Amino acid sequence: MEITGIELRRIAMPLVAPFRTSFGTETTRDVLLVRVVTPEAEGWGECVAMSEPLYSSEYADGAADVMRRFLIPALPRTADPQAVGPALAPIRGHRMAKAALEAAVLDASLRVTGESFGRFLGATRDRVPCGVSVGITGSVAELLDTVEGYVEEGYVRVKLKIGPGWDVAPVRAVRERFGEDLLLQVDANAAYTLADARHLARLDAFDLLLIEQPLADDDLVQHARLARTLRTPICLDESIESAAHAAAAITLGACSVVNIKPGRVGGYLEARRIHDLCRAHGVAVWCGGMLETGIGRAANVALAALPGFTLPGDTSASRRYFGTDVTPPFELSGGHLDVPAGPGLGVEPIPDVLNEVTTATEWIPLPNS
Repeated sequence: MEITGIELRRIAMPLVAPFRTSFGTETTRDVLLVRVVTPEAEGWGECVAMSEPLYSSEYADGAADVMRRFLIPALPRTADPQAVGPALAPIRGHRMAKAALEAAVLDASLRVTGESFGRFLGATRDRVPCGVSVGITGSVAELLDTVEGYVEEGYVRVKLKIGPGWDVAPVRAVRERFGEDLLLQVDANAAYTLADARHLARLDAFDLLLIEQPLADDDLVQHARLARTLRTPICLDESIESAAHAAAAITLGACSVVNIKPGRVGGYLEARRIHDLCRAHGVAVWCGGMLETGIGRAANVALAALPGFTLPGDTSASRRYFGTDVTPPFELSGGHLDVPAGPGLGVEPIPDVLNEVTTATEWIPLPNS
């Protein structure tokens, strides 16, 4: 199955509400989509890089540039998803760009064989429990109203974004308002230092599932020291870019939970390797989110159905972020999302909607091997 060409498509997806974290606020999601074309089938992938290099060093314009200049020329001409990673390995970094290409090749391949993403990855469930990520709000009162809306919608877990000056008070307010039955966790996006250890220890009083990425992404040693100080389990996100990173973190005792984001680690095959490693060592994992459209969400839901994903992920319903998704919307039912069962991703973009939000397209033909 030869790849004949690849389309890079930029779309602008307005968010239903601004999403604020410790590193910035998004109001529109600038998304880079990848479409791999073969004579037998097409496949889609979503690059989760943001428009600015704030969450990581990657950003959408840079991802598009490295794809056209380096990654696509290095891509195997045969649509073999297992060959993508090794072929792109000599090009350092750019994991989000690599993940999008690998996902598109995998989608095209599975559409030909008739196998779903979930079945290919090893999913053991046909629906997954869903949590929701709540950004930093303008006031505690606004936060409580926001959380109440998501609880009423049926989300089984709530994650609060925190940062210096917005941590103990809002967490206390949410816990007091919604009680101990609410599964609650926090995410700092690397906003603190080890000097804040005593302050962060105040969060131990609120029976949190975990505190996610409290310290810098490149400091596993400091996280290990912090883990010995807090009762609240530490989860790593930005620090884990590969199975090797996960192994190092586990060995050091830097975390007891890992947030697996396929884009951050270079693709769904590496995400599965991290899942397998963590499961073998008794480390809980869950599937994080990057405000994906239905294309990326479909693959994430399939990944979250693997047996080691024992905590609800950020696999929220489409309407959490978008008024209209580019695929048929993912709908929350009883706090869960169904795992797509069709070939490949099991979803496809709706042409009219996709065209309406498209800001640019680029077609890159591939010569025959």
